[in-house]
Amino acid sequence: MTAVYFVLLVVGAFLLGACPFSLWIGNWLLKRDIRGYGDGNPGAYNVFRAGGRKSGVLALFADIAKGVPFVYLAHYVLELPMVMVMGVGLAAILGHAYSPFLGFKGGKALAVTGGVLLTMPQHEMVLSVIALMLLAFLYIQGDAWRVTFGLVGSLIYLSVTKGLALEPLFLLCIIAIITLKHFKELRTTTPAFGGAVGNLLRARKARV
Repeated sequence: MTAVYFVLLVVGAFLLGACPFSLWIGNWLLKRDIRGYGDGNPGAYNVFRAGGRKSGVLALFADIAKGVPFVYLAHYVLELPMVMVMGVGLAAILGHAYSPFLGFKGGKALAVTGGVLLTMPQHEMVLSVIALMLLAFLYIQGDAWRVTFGLVGSLIYLSVTKGLALEPLFLLCIIAIITLKHFKELRTTTPAFGGAVGNLLRARKARV
């Protein structure tokens, strides 16, 4: 039965992850196609860009929540082996990134990845990713490079602290998906150092 549960959870996680809640919220509440804003992706960030702060918060919550229920069921209810739990989490992320409801052209999968990591029992993964992304926000310009720095930095941290374990392998799979979704931006831009700290210092100098 374990294998049957795993297959059902993977399918369920993929289909839930594939639901373009941000796109639907934009259509229902803002009467706008959010793919016409920002980077053109059907993610919560473009709901904010389309002009709906409350709708953006709702979309962000919905996209994060997509990564929670089936991972929770796999680990806390059915107590499946951790490799299967991680497989369910990856299915949710892949569903958002390559949604069959959108011709397999989904979003960048950051919010749903956050939901998956928050639900996983290995809390050091999400804590290290958040800490390093915040550090990148302070010192690096470019969202794609900030995300890359946070994920790769967390992978290095987990590899050092965990060695050859499931956590680094799981994070490596996530990095592969996120990198593919950010590939165009990463290819056409170079990491610029400065970030929020640099912008603040330049603003202070401009006022002097």
